Amino acid sequence: MLPMPSAQQLRYLVSLAELRHFGRAARACAVTQSTLSAGILALERQMDVRLLDRDVGKKVVFTPLGDRVVCQARHALEALQGVLDMAVASREPMSGLLRLGVIPTIGPFVMPGLVARLPRQYPRLNLSLSEDLTHNVMEKLTRGRLDLVLLAMPCDCADSETLPLWRDPFMLVMPRAHPFARLDVVPVPELAHERMILLEDGHCLREQTLAMCRQAGGWTSDPEDKTQCAVTSLFTLVEMVAAGMGLALLPQLAVESPLMDWTRLTVRPVSGAQAWRTIGLAWRPRSPRMADFHAIAPLFMPDSIPQANSLL
Repeated sequence: MLPMPSAQQLRYLVSLAELRHFGRAARACAVTQSTLSAGILALERQMDVRLLDRDVGKKVVFTPLGDRVVCQARHALEALQGVLDMAVASREPMSGLLRLGVIPTIGPFVMPGLVARLPRQYPRLNLSLSEDLTHNVMEKLTRGRLDLVLLAMPCDCADSETLPLWRDPFMLVMPRAHPFARLDVVPVPELAHERMILLEDGHCLREQTLAMCRQAGGWTSDPEDKTQCAVTSLFTLVEMVAAGMGLALLPQLAVESPLMDWTRLTVRPVSGAQAWRTIGLAWRPRSPRMADFHAIAPLFMPDSIPQANSLL
């Protein structure tokens, strides 16, 4: 009977698969490069298989079997993390480390309030924050590096359990002299010939606003063709609008924050499409801490959210 791989060996293997570099993988595992290499070599000898193709020079290339083993190793590590989570949840609910992921178009507007409220209500919870793009935080969640994610839907979260919290409407931001400023509500199809500013690829807010524009109709070409600027942050996006470079769709959460305090811009609601995103929580299926996640969910709701937009 073959000896079972150790959790440490599996971590070495998965880290190498993710980072494709022995040095970076070793640092991620807090070991030396020689220790990581020896651990993976020992795993290959234990199973009497080749997981890495060492005939391609310095590149990290896995054999077809190696790729399949990496996939199973991820599942195994997730299962082991689930065992630990179950032990923590049963020993003392609402305690221990809570690793929370959040996306950049939500974090700055929600985290200050959460960080203030959570210790008062649940002092035994130790919050760790990770802000990143949706794809990255969901990948970390899947691989057991995060426990909970605060994100905007719709998004690719089919492999997770989700809890919608509130609807965050989209608002059109424009210079005060723009003709749309005379309207109480701006129909989305009216934006078809406007120069639009969006976040760069990778931000779910970009895809959500483009999807809304396509859904509304009235566009003679793809809405993305109207984009003249692709920026990395909402702050830069607002600056571009203030400079007269175009219009932008912002979530109400951002519009009602200090982000807009310094500007002299006009904000109007929009109509003609599903003109909102849904803010919610996501976690791994069957997480033993699911009851904790439901308990703390109301703490994510900013005071500025109208009761009509709440989904709890």
